[in-house]
Amino acid sequence: MDTDPKNALFIFALQNAVKHNSLPKSGTVIGMVMGKYPDFRGRAQEIALLAKEVLLEVDQLSPDERRKKLEALAPELIEEMNAPKVHTHELPQLERAEHGVVMRFAPNPSGPLHLGHARAAVLNDAYVERYGGRYILRIEDTDPKRVDPDAYRMVQEDIGWLGLKITDVFYQSDRFDQYYKIGTDLIELGGAYVCTCENEQFRLLKQAKKPCPCRDHTIEENLDLWQKMMDGGFYEGEASVRVRTSLDHPDPAMRDFPAFRILNEPMHPRIEAQVYPLMNFTVAVDDHLMGVTHVIRGKDHIANTRRQRYIYEYFGWDEPVYRHYGRMGIEGVVLSTSQMREGIRSGIYSGWDDIRLGTLRALARRGIRPEAVRQVVLDIGIGETDISFSWDNLFAKNRDIIDPLSDRFFFVPGPLPFKIEGAVPREAHALLHPGHEQKGYRTLKFEKEVFLPGQEFQKEVRMIRLKDLFNVHVDWSSGKPSLTYAGEALSDARASKAPIVQWLPAGEATRCMLHTPDGDIEGYCETPVNTMEDKVLQFERVGFVRIDSVTTDGITAYFCHK
Repeated sequence: MDTDPKNALFIFALQNAVKHNSLPKSGTVIGMVMGKYPDFRGRAQEIALLAKEVLLEVDQLSPDERRKKLEALAPELIEEMNAPKVHTHELPQLERAEHGVVMRFAPNPSGPLHLGHARAAVLNDAYVERYGGRYILRIEDTDPKRVDPDAYRMVQEDIGWLGLKITDVFYQSDRFDQYYKIGTDLIELGGAYVCTCENEQFRLLKQAKKPCPCRDHTIEENLDLWQKMMDGGFYEGEASVRVRTSLDHPDPAMRDFPAFRILNEPMHPRIEAQVYPLMNFTVAVDDHLMGVTHVIRGKDHIANTRRQRYIYEYFGWDEPVYRHYGRMGIEGVVLSTSQMREGIRSGIYSGWDDIRLGTLRALARRGIRPEAVRQVVLDIGIGETDISFSWDNLFAKNRDIIDPLSDRFFFVPGPLPFKIEGAVPREAHALLHPGHEQKGYRTLKFEKEVFLPGQEFQKEVRMIRLKDLFNVHVDWSSGKPSLTYAGEALSDARASKAPIVQWLPAGEATRCMLHTPDGDIEGYCETPVNTMEDKVLQFERVGFVRIDSVTTDGITAYFCHK
């Protein structure tokens, strides 16, 4: 084999650096080379040493220089990166779907949608798109204790952002008359009875696999008690309707589970009611009446599927096809609606779109695109194995989408003003996008005084290079840094291992507050960013950001990812 390992490492390091606009890790580059050239695996120690040398070389290059070198050494890799990304992940086929499907997404309006909701929502949407048919949005709002009136609007907004192709919308709170009718039918079939036992009494009997006294009521007696419930003759906790199942079932939760209960408060925001149907009853009824053919949901619903089958069997209805996917752990964000609401109430979070949360609106505020969320969900699929959600995968998908569209600008965090002695006024011309030279350049005018990142002067550096401008000598003799012009040769900066820093002309900089999940960063950014409200761009050497607002007080931006 004639391939030079150092050259191969250099090319792959350049490719990764250009693609992600950051220096890759040694292990990443070594893995890419080993995958391409398996014969190198026997020279692991040598490759590791060469990788260190190569990364030092790449680190000294500017983004523009990296791209030009990659174009000269491996132009096909540039073409590969610029080619449109085609998502090829294929979900497994669904049985009994050849004539189309009817799927449903059924959130509770307790708050906005989050990443956990996105999995069910996107998977159902993808199957409707594949097989054709209907996609039902069913708002499951039969528990007034879990209804946030604002969530009706937020759920619809989140669905619009996610791009779900909904064909029908139903609110369960509009369907109580149908639930009451079918509840009556179930009692008449002998499939349910009215129970007036105290909760603790019933629990003990259930654990002992013994029937409660109410189980022996005749159908007529149950219908009379049912009517008394409907007429307001019972108070909360005094009566419920239970589905008759097997008392010998090994799972106590399956034994005579409830279908209706009485709630006197809180009041429902959309209807007046005291008798409320419970989830397993309404889901079975609605899936049947709406013609749902396939149900895709987490395996934490397996027990609910078993409960709902009792109702299907009593009425002789055909069941949908059920698919249960594994649990998806999502670390690093809060997903509990109650915890989020309490955090907002107490001032820990600024709102449902606080970027420390896992809501879809928080992702949108950061600049995450719905297409990226969709692609990650489809990659995860509907496997039964429990998995951990990968933020790196989401960021990588999003980077592929936003990078070609995101212009580059300087942002100076913790800015300090400096005058540079010996430097004459001039203009710096920096590419708007290193991968798309046709977009042109942006101009920064240097007139002696600049803002520089304060963090660069925490240690006694001797030289720095102002990106796309010139080198500066740093003198510490007075105990604090003073700056002097030190020429324009990039080679001098490399030889001195001088850090390359972003800068801004003191007279042409705009205040910018950058909100990140780890805290807020005050700084200045280039003035043209004033025109980019609601756009995603890249602050060089910081990362991708979304410009949230522009006011006379300055710019508010949110960190997306590197």
